[in-house]
Amino acid sequence: MMYERLLDKNNPPAENFISELMGVKGYTLLLQFEDFLNHNYHISREMKFPFGNNYGWGYKYSHKSSHLCYAFFESGAFTITLQLGDNCAPQINQILPGLSQKVKELWQNRYPCGEQGGWIHYRVTDSDDLNDVLELVKVKGKPSSSQKRI
Repeated sequence: MMYERLLDKNNPPAENFISELMGVKGYTLLLQFEDFLNHNYHISREMKFPFGNNYGWGYKYSHKSSHLCYAFFESGAFTITLQLGDNCAPQINQILPGLSQKVKELWQNRYPCGEQGGWIHYRVTDSDDLNDVLELVKVKGKPSSSQKRI
């Protein structure tokens, strides 16, 4: 399946265009992801076109002043891009046995960052993918104790 992205840097997409591109399932998963973030972090969301011309438009999510991840819009899905640094690697290795084979392969084949860390690009197409991504985000940024937990 082709996961078309929004690659026209000169035209930031409107919310209704994003939802049409992603389709009901993909957009619902994105809203569930955002709901988790909003209930567990002090989130700010910015529309961005980072990393050159191949990633396209997406949301940058930050917790207070710390970057958590990017969500890139695709037809029928979205991809979460996470930078998991050396400080995250021990926690990832600890939770990895309880996560899907997909996460294990992505972590094994991550783009290196530091001695043990790396970048992961995780395409979310169903609720199992979403659950994996939520576990990775929790490692990246500990949920705020002052926020309501799901």
